[in-house]
Amino acid sequence: MTAIVLFGSPGSGKGTQAKMLQQCLGVPHISTGDMLRERIRKGAEAGSDVAATMHAGALVSDAVVNKMVEERLRQPDAANGFILDGYPRTIDQAEHLCRWFDQGGIHEVVIHLAVDYNVIIARLTGRRQCPHCGTLYNIVSHPPKQDELCDLDGHRLAIRDDDREEVIRGRLDAYGRQTRPVLEFFRSAGREVHEIEAENHPPEKIAQKICQTLESHDRTENRR
Repeated sequence: MTAIVLFGSPGSGKGTQAKMLQQCLGVPHISTGDMLRERIRKGAEAGSDVAATMHAGALVSDAVVNKMVEERLRQPDAANGFILDGYPRTIDQAEHLCRWFDQGGIHEVVIHLAVDYNVIIARLTGRRQCPHCGTLYNIVSHPPKQDELCDLDGHRLAIRDDDREEVIRGRLDAYGRQTRPVLEFFRSAGREVHEIEAENHPPEKIAQKICQTLESHDRTENRR
């Protein structure tokens, strides 16, 4: 089983890397952010509370997220492996996940994408989206042909609520206070954390580094 736990602050590119790994490995990409947004969209119980929490840039309660992730990992398509994106984000979630791994005899690969916060803020505040067709742009790295207008339909681009600087700083603050200590928890529990520098490389190069890490891990496991 390939169980990849992918860490990285908002804007580190972990979602992009997870999707690339999904295509390469043929295992599901399980994003807690996507699951929570889907929960809100469907109007699930407590969905309005989840929406308010996410809009403020804070973290949803451990109990809600732990239950949601465990139910997802029990689905048939995750039987041969999975890629976790955005979980665990607190010590309680990490303890819950490690118990689940140990009980199932699962050997995880923990990967952390390292990016400076100032780079992340510049990345995310530059994002724009067409409100009509949903196409994403970045005024620095992937600008539209005409300023603030969608290339496809000419609609004026908008800044998503999640990409406003105050929300980004709130998310980074929550990540720094609650999530980064999870990496230390894994290390102190004797679980290796693989650091991948993801600031100055294109996504394809970062994916190559991750695949090399996975291959090295598999060779180590096979020798045991």
